[in-house]
Order: sequence, then structure tokens, then C-alpha cells
Amino acid sequence: MRASLEVADIFRAAGPAYRATHEGHLSLAQLKVKSAVEQCRAAALVGHVEACEDCGHWRIAYNSCRNRHCPKCQGAAARTWLAEREADLLPVGYFHVVFTLPAEVAAIAFQNKAVVYDRLFRAASETMLTIAADPKHLGARIGITAVLHTWGSAIVHHPHVNMIVPGGGISLDGTRWISSHPAFLLPVRVLGKLFRRLFLTRLITLHDAGRLAFFGSMSQLANRRAFLRHLKPVRSKRWVVYAKPPFAGPQAVLAYLARYTHKVAISNRRLIRFDENGVSFRYKDYRRDSTDRQQVMTLTADEFIRSFLLHVLPRGFHRIRHYGLLAGTSRKASLDHARELLSVASELEKDAPEPAETRPPCPCCGGHMVIIETFARWQQPRAPPHCAASYRETAP
Repeated sequence: MRASLEVADIFRAAGPAYRATHEGHLSLAQLKVKSAVEQCRAAALVGHVEACEDCGHWRIAYNSCRNRHCPKCQGAAARTWLAEREADLLPVGYFHVVFTLPAEVAAIAFQNKAVVYDRLFRAASETMLTIAADPKHLGARIGITAVLHTWGSAIVHHPHVNMIVPGGGISLDGTRWISSHPAFLLPVRVLGKLFRRLFLTRLITLHDAGRLAFFGSMSQLANRRAFLRHLKPVRSKRWVVYAKPPFAGPQAVLAYLARYTHKVAISNRRLIRFDENGVSFRYKDYRRDSTDRQQVMTLTADEFIRSFLLHVLPRGFHRIRHYGLLAGTSRKASLDHARELLSVASELEKDAPEPAETRPPCPCCGGHMVIIETFARWQQPRAPPHCAASYRETAP
């Protein structure tokens, strides 16, 4: 069901003025996302006519933009991805671990998204794999699914990597499964120290190689001394690594992944109103007590669009990555080995299931809707029916 207010509504109403005001200051990627969100399921895209095979009810629908930043297009993508990942789950507890960049480094990341976000992934994953393999801690090879989020609840720039990690791993000699403590995976202070060292070392290497760019008020950081002086406070600051308690079983992991992996900066359901005063939406203020965290923020339409576009990722950048036991072509073999060590029978290969029906059911009777006509963008059906019976007669 369509939300009463959508990000697309705001973009269509205030987007043209925003683009004119900021002409020359928007990247090609931001312009493409803005256009995709505005046109998603609107007449600007190809459309089709659907009719119910049972009751004959009909409706006109327009195609989705399928952009990964679009709030309306991520539901189907998440379901498809989730079905593929379900076979990877092991019968153990799972932990949620978060690696966050401090504000001083986040500002550098914003002007160098591709290289710095990539180093964030690498430093965080290497930290987890190194500490987990240390015999003083777990002494095992673990698996990681990592997801990049670049926003906080108030859609400010707040880059962090979320990891879903099984509670244990395969021993370094490959002979047994080593389980973590039921309520504890790895020491977060140790993780934070190694993460800080790995990330800062690689960030300085990027600067020395001339792979970082600086603009505006940060242009002086192109000078190496100024750059090192900027990083000096964070060298001694504690870098927070947060670990949540384990999930209550594999199904809880699936439910969490379903709503988390394909998130965008703000979902349509958080929007409250859009009027001459601006855009109002719900957010969580984590500085307050848990009972008083739900707050309402109002931004001008211009600021809302600017904040949304802050989180557009570079083209081709992978925001979901897998490491350790879940990495690449070795994933299936590693998971089969883990199940063997856990004394869990591997599932037999099954015939490929029939593709799931992604089109919503008939709103009148719940029946099956079929496409009976397609038409080009900015066009209308050739001959819209005047009654349900005519659709039943013409339906294939």
C-alpha cells in the first residue's frame, strides 16, 4: 500500500528548484538518484495494465526505477537477497557488531567516499578476523556479513559498518568448531584499538599516495603536516566498537537482515508531513533515555533533499560484503565444513523453486493479477476497459 507521503513527493515538488539553485554543485550520481526517485512508478517510466484473472478488476501501474537509493524499490531487492542468504545460516547464535568512524575522519570520508569507505570495510573486517584468530581470544576463523550505512537516524552523515557474525568459527587447524561465549564474542576495547591503528595507517598511506582530495574549508589538509595535525586528536581517542547481544536464533537473524541490509537514508514510513514549513519526520535521539528517544525533526525542503543526497554512494560501490568463512567462491565449502563440525547435515541440493510472485494480489478478491498491456513512458493505455468483464474476455 502506498504511503500517504513519500520521498518522491518531496523530490517532485521541491526538486526542480533545488536543482536550479545548486546547479554545478551536484554530482552525476546525485542527479541520477534524484531523477530516479522522482520518476519511480510514475508516468515518466514504462507502464502496464494489470487485470485480475478472477474478478476482472484492473489497474494501471508504472515500472519501478530499481535504484538502490530509492525507498520504494528496496523491499523486493531485500527479499531476493535474503532468500539467497538463508542457506548460509548456521545453527548458532549471531552477534551484531558496529564499527564507526569518528567525526574528524567522517569529514574526510565524505569528500573521498569510494577510497575511504573501502578502507573502512577493510580495516573493520581485518580487525575482526585478526582478533578472532588470536588464541588468546577465540582462536578461530569466523564469517562476516558487513553492511555500510552512512547515516544516523536524523539523516546526518555518520558512516559505520554493521556486521552480522556467527558466534564462533572453525579452529585454525580445521578440526573443530569453536563456540564463543553465549553472550560475548570478542573484547570491544581490543577491537577498537586495532581498528584505529589499521584505519589510520591506511588513511595516511592514501594521503601520501595522493589519493585523497580536499575541498572548501578542508583544502588545507592537502598539506601533510596539516593532515597529521588534524588526525592527532583521534590517535588518542577511544574508537567505539559496539557489540549487541546475540540474536535469538537464526530466524531472528533473517528478520533483522530483511529490514536492515537494504535500508536507505530515510524510509517513507518515517515521514509525517510536507508543507510550507518544511518536511517533518520521526527519528531516534540516542542521547535520550530509551523511553524518550522517538522525536520529530522538521527541515526545510531544500535541507531535506541535501541531507538525502549526502548518502548517494559512488557508482559500482558494493555496500554489502562478505569475509572469512562467507567470502567468495570458498563460502559453500567453508559452510559445509562448519556444518560437518557442528554435526548438522548439509541440505541436499533442491530443484530451483518457482520464482516468487512479486506483483501485489488483486485488491478486490486477492486473486492473481496478470499484465494484459504495456505502453511507453508518458503514454496511456490504448483502450482502457469500461468494465471488468471486458478484461476477463481479453485477458490471455
